[in-house]
Amino acid sequence: MGEHKPRWYGGCAPGAQFAGTPVGAQLLWREPALWVCGNWHSQHVRTLERDGARIAVLGPCSATDDDVGCALTASDVAAVARTWSGSHTVVRLTGRGHLEVLADAAAASPLYLVNTPSGSVWGSSSFALSALVGGRVDLAWLAAYLRDKHSPAPGRSAWTGVTPVPPGHMLTLGAETGPSAVPWWSPARRSSHEASTALRRALSEGIRVRVEGVPATADLAGMDSTTVTLLATQYGPITGVTLHPAGITSGGDMQYAQALSAPGLTHEPFPLSTQHLPFTVADVPLPVTDEPAPSTAVWSMFSDQLGTMVTAGSRSHLTGDGGDNLFSPAPAHLANLARRGHWARMLGDAMHWARLRRQSPRPLIAAALRGNALRIGRPDFGHPKWLTASVPEMSAPTGSDAAKALVAELRVVARSAYAEIQLADACGLALHNPYFDGAVLDAVVSAPIEQRYSACQYKPMLADTFADLLPDAHRARAAKGLMVGDFHLGIRRNLRRVLGLADGRLAALGIVDPVPLRATVHAAALGAETIWPPLLSVLAAEAWLEAIEHTPGVEWTQTAPSPASA
Repeated sequence: MGEHKPRWYGGCAPGAQFAGTPVGAQLLWREPALWVCGNWHSQHVRTLERDGARIAVLGPCSATDDDVGCALTASDVAAVARTWSGSHTVVRLTGRGHLEVLADAAAASPLYLVNTPSGSVWGSSSFALSALVGGRVDLAWLAAYLRDKHSPAPGRSAWTGVTPVPPGHMLTLGAETGPSAVPWWSPARRSSHEASTALRRALSEGIRVRVEGVPATADLAGMDSTTVTLLATQYGPITGVTLHPAGITSGGDMQYAQALSAPGLTHEPFPLSTQHLPFTVADVPLPVTDEPAPSTAVWSMFSDQLGTMVTAGSRSHLTGDGGDNLFSPAPAHLANLARRGHWARMLGDAMHWARLRRQSPRPLIAAALRGNALRIGRPDFGHPKWLTASVPEMSAPTGSDAAKALVAELRVVARSAYAEIQLADACGLALHNPYFDGAVLDAVVSAPIEQRYSACQYKPMLADTFADLLPDAHRARAAKGLMVGDFHLGIRRNLRRVLGLADGRLAALGIVDPVPLRATVHAAALGAETIWPPLLSVLAAEAWLEAIEHTPGVEWTQTAPSPASA
């Protein structure tokens, strides 16, 4: 598999003395500089200039050229852009010389900022920007990640000196003023019908701008990916890829995939063998990403899948990631019900939810009565016994608002999933997660609680919104298979490698104690009950540090190239 450069973009503040750009970048503007790196679809990089003002839309976006023109001259660019589907960043240079950068509402296209002696530089890759400020991993961020990857250290990225721009905020940069960020997005409120209409439009348009006129593939497994695949077939031929154990061609995801038929849909099974087991050394070295990628443990499988799709001609791949977070979240609505005094509904939903998961309803009811929506139904694994570093105070919203809890959770997952996009870039494939689009999030959280949460129906909002699209069997499907056994087997077959990861760079930094970590690895290899999330996080972090060690940082030139003529 050939080497491919990751896609990202960035720019400088107006009036900044910083004249550098990343090596190989395509310069879109000068004064202030704006660039893109990597191989972008032409429709995913659009610029417009008129009467001294400029605007750029970077990433897949449903806006028409007229829409972009309206945003260029609007008094409030965010009010126009918030209706656009896709995952993108809007950059506008006003006639007054202020640069406005809209950070994606869902954090699926994260933004970062560094302050150099020559001025501020922003961009969509924290790893790339880190080269300007020393290229050092932020150990406090790393400790928080190892404690609980869903509770990030506030105001930090994985790289020292690289600050995240809060999602849903507008970053403003001026020649005379320092950078500032103010919220531009907040959840709307819609009726059930309006919310379903908004969801259908946001998801359909977000998919269209990614696959129209492009050879494309899509995951084809559960309800989420099936919905995405069927929507994609409305805009061109799609190959649906279904993973299955080698030699087993029926049952599970294969049963549902084989039963699905739509014009333009081609089925492509992807058999999994022992070479795809978790923790197996891959033929392709793990690329560097902004932070540890969720799929690190299964990189041998993921990289083979990506390479197979590229060889088959795909240039765009759609996933169903994010669907579970949006449509089957923890029952945070119990806190809303308790606050509003709907005791019967709260108790009934708590008992039903707990019964399905063979748990006691008492923790759910207790959390609902305390009004802590974010903690309801979410396991707290405690402080990992191998984590020795001090952990900064966690960032998490409190209160009984289920919508705020959903937004906070989805943003963390979406930002982490950006690392998956970077992995795919390294293999030459554009990976897209439409459920992480800001417009999709806006549609879902705008719906009444009764539409989003149900103790009796699986993913009610998704199933009802696309009832005309999904076959009855797929709408009735309530779960997918688990791969826990594969992880036990993968550790057992690759025990020497995993033990090496357990006693490596993190141990040398004094962040983890290898003795209890290696004991946990041995127990997992023997098939003992294992709390996987913290173990997978520490092993992914070690593999990430290894990739950093073997990868040079992004090079920056001191003289900016000429802007693209287009």
